[in-house]
Amino acid sequence: MDHKLDLSAPHSMGTTIIGVTYDGGVVLGADSRTSTGVYVANRASDKITQLTDNVYVCRSGSAADSQIVSDYVRYFLHQHTIQLGQPATVKVAANLARLLSYNNKNVLQTGLIVGGWDKYEGGKIYGIPLGGTIIEQPFAIGGSGSSYLYGFFDQAWREGMTKDEAEQLVVKAVSLAIARDGASGGVVRTVIINSDGVTRNFYPGDKLPLWHEEMEPQNSLLDILNASAPEPMNI
Repeated sequence: MDHKLDLSAPHSMGTTIIGVTYDGGVVLGADSRTSTGVYVANRASDKITQLTDNVYVCRSGSAADSQIVSDYVRYFLHQHTIQLGQPATVKVAANLARLLSYNNKNVLQTGLIVGGWDKYEGGKIYGIPLGGTIIEQPFAIGGSGSSYLYGFFDQAWREGMTKDEAEQLVVKAVSLAIARDGASGGVVRTVIINSDGVTRNFYPGDKLPLWHEEMEPQNSLLDILNASAPEPMNI
């Protein structure tokens, strides 16, 4: 049997990233699983990257591509801030990411969600999918896990949410994607951005809500093997 691994073959990549606006700012969220095909390369990666003090980006697709785009955008925004003497707006940051994504669309495999707060327009979310399109939205979802979330967001998202309601929505949505999408997993990280600054929160896997047929978290495989079998159903 031939066990050779074709390293040039395309790898499936998956993630779940979310950006939500609320009354006063934005909440960004993401899972933490970095996968290379069926292999989990990193189970606790941070997919929410700082661009400036008031703007962050959620990265999906190729980790290498999204990281290099983020690095270039951060560098250009730093120069922009020095020249103008004030922080860049969310729109400027998003358009820089869009420009790099569009001009290199034939070689990049990355989708981004740029979110932040500035004194001119408040909290803003911009989706930048594959190809370099830019879309301003009240909420944006991306990655392989987003396929399971469109109907959920149509029902659950509403205007004028509070900060806590928006964060709870993001955590709930990412946990739902983790339950359904094999390429999403690990922990949930959130970033809250508003006029008061930035707050990062961390939600470990055993603190996330359980969905249909999900098992309770276990400390050891032995806990599962030694668990008593369910009683047979009476007919």
